[in-house]
Amino acid sequence: MTGAAVSERTLSSAFLILFVASSACAEDGKWISLFDGNTMNGWEVVGREGSVWEVKDGSLAGSGQPSMLVHTSGPWQNFRYRAEVKISDGGNSGLYFRTTRKPSFADGYEAQIDSTHRDPIRTGSLYGMSHVYRQLVPPDTWFTYEIEVRDNVWRGRENTRIKVTVNDDELYEYLDFAMTFREGHFAFQHHDPGSRVAIRKVEVIKLPDGNGQ
Repeated sequence: MTGAAVSERTLSSAFLILFVASSACAEDGKWISLFDGNTMNGWEVVGREGSVWEVKDGSLAGSGQPSMLVHTSGPWQNFRYRAEVKISDGGNSGLYFRTTRKPSFADGYEAQIDSTHRDPIRTGSLYGMSHVYRQLVPPDTWFTYEIEVRDNVWRGRENTRIKVTVNDDELYEYLDFAMTFREGHFAFQHHDPGSRVAIRKVEVIKLPDGNGQ
């Protein structure tokens, strides 16, 4: 075997190893914490006077007037995102993603947080797109909300694929062919006076850009 052939095979093997290693890193990314459990570093309140967001008992606690609590990192496009959440009896909140830096309630995708509010659209719903009407989680009970978001191609049509999971139970995948919101920030909603929402262990994994099949 010539030296040129050895060199070519060595380079090919090195490229293959590098490619496999890079792919593994992309698929096995580590969770990044967005809340340190002690301060509101990285979070900003967008709301009316009388909006209250504070760190209480190791969680982000929302009360008072309607508001949004926005994380300043981003914009994010493809990701897995999760948080532990607790909503009061009669309370209403939302986990927002791909929202704007100064959002209103209509900006971005919203995963509903609602166990017993007069609005019958419950936790597990992708508000305005895919609705759950049964109670998955009792009020005043911690649960884990996880959202996976990828821009995708299905049968030749581009879409944003959103997978919704509550307490490790994958509820559904929603394909948004309108690709309504292309990228953005994470936020939590405090919907109305009388609601009390608490959030802890907020984490995200960045997923590779680009469409899949």
